[in-house]
Amino acid sequence: MRAFFDSDLWWSFTRSPVTVISAVTAIVCIAGAVFAPWLAPHNPFDLASLQLLDAFKPPAWSAQGDPTYLLGTDDQGRDVLSAIMYGARVSLLVGFAAVAFSTLLGVTLGLLAGYLGGKVDALLMRIADIQLTFPGILVALLVDGIVRAALPRDVHDQIAVFVVIFAIGISNWPQFARTVRGSTLVERNKEYVQAARVIGLSPARIMVSHVLPNVMSPVLVIATLSLGFAILAEATLSFLGVGVPPTQPSLGTLIRIGNDFLFSGEWWITIFPGVALIVMVLSVNLLGDWLRDALNPKLR
Repeated sequence: MRAFFDSDLWWSFTRSPVTVISAVTAIVCIAGAVFAPWLAPHNPFDLASLQLLDAFKPPAWSAQGDPTYLLGTDDQGRDVLSAIMYGARVSLLVGFAAVAFSTLLGVTLGLLAGYLGGKVDALLMRIADIQLTFPGILVALLVDGIVRAALPRDVHDQIAVFVVIFAIGISNWPQFARTVRGSTLVERNKEYVQAARVIGLSPARIMVSHVLPNVMSPVLVIATLSLGFAILAEATLSFLGVGVPPTQPSLGTLIRIGNDFLFSGEWWITIFPGVALIVMVLSVNLLGDWLRDALNPKLR
């Protein structure tokens, strides 16, 4: 631990006020989502506690506001602040899981392509090139549409979160694969890899134990930046009505619900979830930008 605090990475972090603020903001967002059952003023999805008479209450600082509901209520009387905290849990869960899946798949295929070369490399990279010609959100919509057509509606609703995770993850693996493949092409010709071959280590062990640790720096940067994309992709899918089910609303679902009342004067129902989404994604992207510069040896 002391070695980390004495490292260049920590020094770079403490010398960047924007990065420190972004890190604190991201930690607050994640903590608020993870501990929502204990921190949220209300449980917005407990039907027994909802009061329709409390619907469309403006924020607490408005003339008709209620101090019980700091950011107001939606059309069903749900506390907007509590709904944001619970919705962020779903958005972050999908985001982290999708990035983990795309990282695992992309790094594995990138290692195989870079280390084995030949036909394996050509085949995997052509698949990646073809997929990169399509926008990521379009690939996610295509995957979700295929699953919806193949499964009954009630079955799809039960596994909707996993479908969204798979759809977003499968649309983002080429970035990891191409980056790892390029780094592996450089590492496989170095002396330590040749020495490992001479002593009889298997290709799988060489890739995992020797090559992989030396290509992880760019992977960490891409994963951090991809987290913001994954959260936005999930919000987009949910806003379009093809993401998580209404029983597990995310920030995208809350924005879609509030959008129906935006022009009738109840602006807080959609504005506050939108601001929460922007702050969350912006803080993660700023951390990713800092990590990219901090791990770049040319900028040291």
